[in-house]
Amino acid sequence: MSRRRAVPVAAVVAAPALIALAVLTALVLARDGAPFAVDTAVRDVVLERRAGLGPAAKALTATGTGVVPYLLAGVAGWLASGRALGVVAAEAVLGAGQLARIGLRVAVDRPRPPADGWLSAAHAASFPSGHATTSALAGGLLAWALSHRCPGGPGRAAAGCALLWAVGVALTRVVLGVHWASDLVGGWLLATGWLALTLPALARFLERPALPVRPWRRRNPRIG
Repeated sequence: MSRRRAVPVAAVVAAPALIALAVLTALVLARDGAPFAVDTAVRDVVLERRAGLGPAAKALTATGTGVVPYLLAGVAGWLASGRALGVVAAEAVLGAGQLARIGLRVAVDRPRPPADGWLSAAHAASFPSGHATTSALAGGLLAWALSHRCPGGPGRAAAGCALLWAVGVALTRVVLGVHWASDLVGGWLLATGWLALTLPALARFLERPALPVRPWRRRNPRIG
């Protein structure tokens, strides 16, 4: 994708995602954090049918926080550039997205679902889902790097697996009873908007040639 097309495509993706996030956030605030009808309906169905899914959901949800997302972002940066600078840049995209997510979470301060349905410990506010946001950011970075490094079928398949992992991590939060479904949507919208804004800039940054390494020059000793 050329640089001329990158910015318009980013705007086309980022604007709807961020507008939808703003609308969803406003609706959550207008209800003082109370769940929507679809939230309670999804929760009721999940609580009724999740028998036996708890251990698998806990195992998968554990990969959506902590070290794993940052390892995936680092791999994405290395695949995209083959340089340590790419790793740092990809980690910065993930870290900055996390800061945006934390700021939104604090501002909205939505209560979590009732604790009697929890299968896992949870803390802080509920919207947007931290696991959904983090895994979407990390999975999106890795999918982007894989699709650019291996543009053929194998690359697309690997990118699809990265995105499926992110979706799976997010869904475990509803299975475990610690998030409303709309919390996941908020996290996905935030991650989509953030990646659409930052990935074109990251690509341009990584396309810059590395600075040449200048050999150490010794000054000729003066003969007195």
